[in-house]
Amino acid sequence: MAFAELLDRAGGVGLFQALQVFTLFLPSVLVPSHMLIENFSAAVPSHRCWVPLLDNSTAQAGVPGALGPKDLLTVSIPPGPNHEPHRCLRFRQPQWQLLDPNGTATNWSEAATEPCVDGWVYDRSTFTSTFVSEWDLVCDHKGLKPIGQSLYMTGLLIGSFCWGLLSNRFGRKWILNLCCLQVALANIGMIFVSHFFIYCGLRVLGAFAISGIILTSGMLLVEWTTTRRRAVTMTILGCIYSLGQMALGALAFTLRDWRALQLAVSTPFFAIFLICWWLPESARWLIITGKPEQGLQELHKVAKINGHKEATKSLTIEVLMTSMEEEMASAKGHRSVLELFLVPMLRWRTCIMSLVCFSQVTSYYGLVLDLQNLGNDIFLLQLLFGGVDLLARSITAFLLSFLGRRTTLASFQAMSGLSILVNKLVPQDPTVTLFLCPDWQTLRMVFAVLGKGCFGVVFSCVSVYKSELYPTALRMTAAGFLQSVSRLGSVIDPLIRMTQHSLPLLVPVVYSALPITSGLLLLLFLPETQGFPLPDTIQDLENQNSRPRQMNRPFLSDPLGRDHAILTSSLEGTEVRKRSSGLFHGQNHYALLPHL
Repeated sequence: MAFAELLDRAGGVGLFQALQVFTLFLPSVLVPSHMLIENFSAAVPSHRCWVPLLDNSTAQAGVPGALGPKDLLTVSIPPGPNHEPHRCLRFRQPQWQLLDPNGTATNWSEAATEPCVDGWVYDRSTFTSTFVSEWDLVCDHKGLKPIGQSLYMTGLLIGSFCWGLLSNRFGRKWILNLCCLQVALANIGMIFVSHFFIYCGLRVLGAFAISGIILTSGMLLVEWTTTRRRAVTMTILGCIYSLGQMALGALAFTLRDWRALQLAVSTPFFAIFLICWWLPESARWLIITGKPEQGLQELHKVAKINGHKEATKSLTIEVLMTSMEEEMASAKGHRSVLELFLVPMLRWRTCIMSLVCFSQVTSYYGLVLDLQNLGNDIFLLQLLFGGVDLLARSITAFLLSFLGRRTTLASFQAMSGLSILVNKLVPQDPTVTLFLCPDWQTLRMVFAVLGKGCFGVVFSCVSVYKSELYPTALRMTAAGFLQSVSRLGSVIDPLIRMTQHSLPLLVPVVYSALPITSGLLLLLFLPETQGFPLPDTIQDLENQNSRPRQMNRPFLSDPLGRDHAILTSSLEGTEVRKRSSGLFHGQNHYALLPHL
């Protein structure tokens, strides 16, 4: 009897698990807001140079004749690339000759221009304030915004390493509470800063803590849920993330000032910090780390909440030690990430899956963190992104059952890349839009939402497929390594977007070529795993290549059953082979969560 049976004795799935899901719903629904908030807090409003004739009442008094704002704009600001007022240049002196409808002697481009030495004037019709407008991160300073986003992703990457180690040493509950408090303090601190780089430092601290919340909340849910209900629980958690994306769109629509929005998504973490104290520590972790008495106390607490008070008598320290003897012994084993590259079969699989994970996350964040370039209504886009993500999570199991893992993953990888490519190539020039089609912006939005839905399927599919490619002893080490590779993609993505003005074709080519290429390699060189049981050893993997997979017909009557079982098994993973090896140990369950 292992820990799963001990948990069944404590009531299995009952009131405690429902209360736990509801409690962890609170931080989880806010996590997407912090990861995607810069779609709104860092939105770039329309802007032009400050000019005396338009923005200085004394200068306006000396304007000859009755000239309106449009005429004053014409003589003060040169036209930009889209025939709108230039965002980064102004005339040194008013060009009055441009008001003459017959004047062609002097072209505006021959007139002396200069940068916006006196600052900028921003359109505040959509957002009353963003930190881009507050700190003038436009024109020559526009590269600072993607650098800040890259630093944030670096904080997530470092946090996934550090909190994994710390949660194995100090427990899940303490780390969760500490991270909630750190998120609240760091993100509310951003409201009071007056310098962009101080803001970036606090943002990195917030990202560091956000990764801890994702890690520990997933671990607590997995480790306190029975095997049969584990896939359902993790699906609920994934849907919570989708709801969080939708909630961000609605909240940003209501709060148009970046400080107010930052305060709204950060202040609740103070309350969450207090609420989460009632959660019991993971009994599984306590037992595995040599604290069986404390683990037994937590099991008794859960049994009482679930209404199984008699379990406090039947669950004794002797029963617990006998049940968990194998797990406690195997916890002393060590597994290194280098083992993924020592075996030729695993080396090939790891290299291709690394490219798959890197490409999907790079292209994913290139899509979801660039809403302003995808359509006019970024609030509606955010709502649609959350809704289509929710839909994608619900249909993935059916696709895996009828199309298989490899075909589903490769096809949706290619579809996501093509959607991004078409979206980027659709013209944005208003004159082209009017000449060819009156509704190009809608078309761009459709392909953006389609791409987001494809990514939802891809992330859910990867969580299943990568678990079936590796033997039990290395499954979670592989998952942790692949998760780290994917986080590296999120760090590089903002730097790629920095090149979109100097190399406009590079961004769509990279974002589309990466998922299409990785999907093709996967389709050609990785095996189909549908119909095979989860491999426990390298020999099992070799046997899979030497015999045909089982027929799928037994599963047609229950298309969700096997994929839920596979996902459950992948989450169960190596819980009977727990190890404390290196950086990837703490990421066992986190690496299998749907990406945000």
